[in-house]
Amino acid sequence: MRPTSHAGAALLLGAVVVLAGCVNNRETVDACARLAAGGLRPIAQERAQRFLGKVQEDTARCRGGERAVAARSLPWVDWQQYWAAGDASSRSSSLGRGHLSDNGRGIDGALLDLEYQRIELIKFNLFDNSGTYADYVRGRDGVGGPALKVWPQMRLPREHPLFAAVGGEQPQLCGGELIRFRTLTGICNDLKNPLMGSSHMPFARNVQFETTFPDLGQDALARNRHGDRLGLLKPDPQLISRRLFTRPQSQPDRCHEGHGLPGAPPEARCDYKEAPFFNVLAAFWIQFMTHDWFSHLQEGHNAPGAIAVGCATPAVGCRPGDRIDPGYVAQGGEPGRFTQGGKQHLTRAYKTTENTVTAWWDASQLYGYDETSHRRVKRDPADAARLLLVPTGQRAGAGERQGYLPLLGPSDPMNPQWAGQEATAFPDNWTIGMSFYHTVFAREHNLFVDAFRAQAGKTPDADSGLRNPARPAAVIRYRDVTAEELFEVARLVVAAEIAKIHTTEWTPQLLYDEPLFLGMNANWSGLFRGQELAQAALEQITVNNFGKSSDVKKATQWYSVFASGPGIFGLGNRVYADDAIFAAYDPRKTDLWSMANPDHVNGGVNHFGSPFNFPEEFVTVYRLHTMVPDLIEYRDPSDPNRVRHEIPVVDTSRGQATQAMRERGLAGWALSLGRQRLGLLTLQNHPQFLQNLDIPRMASATGKIDVAALDLIRDRERGVPRFNEFRRQYGLRQLTRFDDFVDPRLPAGSPERAEQQRLIGLLREIYGQHRCDAGKVITEAQVNADGSAINDCLGHPDGSLVDNVEDVDTVVGWLSEFARPHGFAISETQFQVFILNASRRLFSDRFFTSSFRPEFYTTLGVAWVTQNGPDKRMELGRPNGHEVEVSPLKRVLLRTMPELAPELDHVVNAFDPWARDRGEYYSLTWKPRPGAESDPAFRAER
Repeated sequence: MRPTSHAGAALLLGAVVVLAGCVNNRETVDACARLAAGGLRPIAQERAQRFLGKVQEDTARCRGGERAVAARSLPWVDWQQYWAAGDASSRSSSLGRGHLSDNGRGIDGALLDLEYQRIELIKFNLFDNSGTYADYVRGRDGVGGPALKVWPQMRLPREHPLFAAVGGEQPQLCGGELIRFRTLTGICNDLKNPLMGSSHMPFARNVQFETTFPDLGQDALARNRHGDRLGLLKPDPQLISRRLFTRPQSQPDRCHEGHGLPGAPPEARCDYKEAPFFNVLAAFWIQFMTHDWFSHLQEGHNAPGAIAVGCATPAVGCRPGDRIDPGYVAQGGEPGRFTQGGKQHLTRAYKTTENTVTAWWDASQLYGYDETSHRRVKRDPADAARLLLVPTGQRAGAGERQGYLPLLGPSDPMNPQWAGQEATAFPDNWTIGMSFYHTVFAREHNLFVDAFRAQAGKTPDADSGLRNPARPAAVIRYRDVTAEELFEVARLVVAAEIAKIHTTEWTPQLLYDEPLFLGMNANWSGLFRGQELAQAALEQITVNNFGKSSDVKKATQWYSVFASGPGIFGLGNRVYADDAIFAAYDPRKTDLWSMANPDHVNGGVNHFGSPFNFPEEFVTVYRLHTMVPDLIEYRDPSDPNRVRHEIPVVDTSRGQATQAMRERGLAGWALSLGRQRLGLLTLQNHPQFLQNLDIPRMASATGKIDVAALDLIRDRERGVPRFNEFRRQYGLRQLTRFDDFVDPRLPAGSPERAEQQRLIGLLREIYGQHRCDAGKVITEAQVNADGSAINDCLGHPDGSLVDNVEDVDTVVGWLSEFARPHGFAISETQFQVFILNASRRLFSDRFFTSSFRPEFYTTLGVAWVTQNGPDKRMELGRPNGHEVEVSPLKRVLLRTMPELAPELDHVVNAFDPWARDRGEYYSLTWKPRPGAESDPAFRAER
């Protein structure tokens, strides 16, 4: 998620204005004047000089008044205290509108802060594990490392069956059929780096290699940070799970560790802390996404063997007999080293792992990522362009006639635990949510195919827009598009729709405030959407100047920020003869973009000097199990305000998910998941069923596994730094004691503050304390405010008894972040990881940049993605003050389940609980919209 802003773009165009004539506070006027006179903060030249999300006093006062000034001493980012960055109470009452008003400066200031963080993340947080890192640091052939665009490590190896097709031993370049559509294994997305992003490439890192695997003690700073306190089971992960993660129950006999009551009556109850502005559809959406982005498994398996999960203290409910198979390691042993600038560097992390699926946002969970997974994808024998969907039952509703995915069959490659599930490429960890989304997007695939067939019937001889690289000038008429071509076009369309939903709908609801709404929409469609002259000029600058530059600053920070004008999506998909920056924009002039020119096809991508793949740290921050409730409040579309059943999630997994989907129907599950609130990402809110999950394949003494404990073990296996160093590596301020987690906005003596302090006490009991040694330097990622090295005492007197805050597991740390920006369902630490990686997966993918064109998508496909369907529709009113299109997922749901139209008519964002009254300006209140007053979800006694 690369936030951009009016202020961010203005910065780069040399037109930032920060002083408002309408400010009615003299101190604020003076602060704004001094801020304007002082100019813009320079980008850090060294890692330890980073921005950290903290501003000077004048800056804080200008953007947020005294409230923002008071927050500067806290470890959390400052922009959350700016004017208008929260709900209506954060808005200034002073007169004035636009960028020069209090509220305007607050929003622009917040986005400018995020812009600085993103730039510095690109500069300091790219560490590739595939062998390119030495060139990134040293450069090659006179070009600085961050400006490199081609790497020998990204060539197809000699043993690859397509080695000769891309050039063999010569400079490799993809062409022909390899560039038309998304390839099965992800090769040739980048024409000049065929292997990049393909399945079985190493996960990258976003942290210095020396900070990985701190329990190994390979690095002196890591030894100083942690002493001998760390290990795979140290501190005990299952003890952490039971004491810090378990959901307390007011009536355990109605929950039964997440299994509810026999028959799933509405009287069953499993307590959980609920988020008021995010629904269970959103929880399963992210599982659907992660199945596309990354996997450490090989066909559902981990490495052979068994390791303990804990626990040494069974009195707290642990199971010492739990066992799980260890994770795979791709490379172990001593990493290579090189010297640059008088400093020694590692060439990779101490161990590496493989991403066994493609790293591209290519809907590979639906369509496949290798030959084995592809065999599970069923095509309609009556029309090979369609996915096979079969009718089930006699339920009413137009959507029901679209059908459901068939089941895996005896001839399909599958593990025994997948028996009875729908046939799809990625069948592991199957849930009712996966059944839901796979069915929805299989229907959407077929609806696009049907729409294309209908258009072909009307205008069979018209130009479809599609082209073949072997004959790029030859028109392909609608009647000539083959079933195989149309299938691949539909895949491109569905993948782009999914990316758009995540960028412009899921994420703005996950981060429900004005800065992130503006940032995410600009990320997709540009800051100057609708202003064609500005967009065209900025696109020319970005692609033709910075994109081709060998200058590091131009190729990285300037490219990334200027791209905010036209947006990332579609960047570089137009080429004009007149590249004059400020030439008058004329939409009628000839677009010279050509499929025959590799520099046009590939011209919109930028990897910022480091080949694209997801880093292990990105996997860590997506450990979002606390979002899932133990019981699903099932509703029927005929009576949406009534909860008919409390269905255990554990009873809707694997083959049971398929059975539950077919018995109750897609629309019923959509309504149920759409209305119910998901769980807050916080301590003591983990689903109990996941802490007690049956896993008979391990044949252990218990036959169970604690997934919460397993999350900690997997992070430790993969060498994720502990929480405090994790924050320092990502350019966030460190914590110095456990009490720093307490939300300072809560009044002293309040029940909420007392509860947070109770949880902090548990952190202290589990992770402990030690006598600090000020002689031990613990990091080089940051320094103290006076420039001195950070040591083991973290600012406390030498020899003090200090909290072991350095040892806190990263997942535990961000669940403990009670102080969050308004509307953030996640912590600021998690969000910092997204700022970098969510934008890179758009920047690096040519099908989202320069190859988003009719030659690949067809004319209908381009319009379908751009308009959220076959036509453009606007939402009624101005939600949160914006005129917005009907959101992409809402449009998909209306097409695939038209019987839900009366319910969806009230919905603005499909991930906001469907019966909630959104109120004014990013309200988080939980109250019913008109017509939902009788919904039991709004009863106070719940």
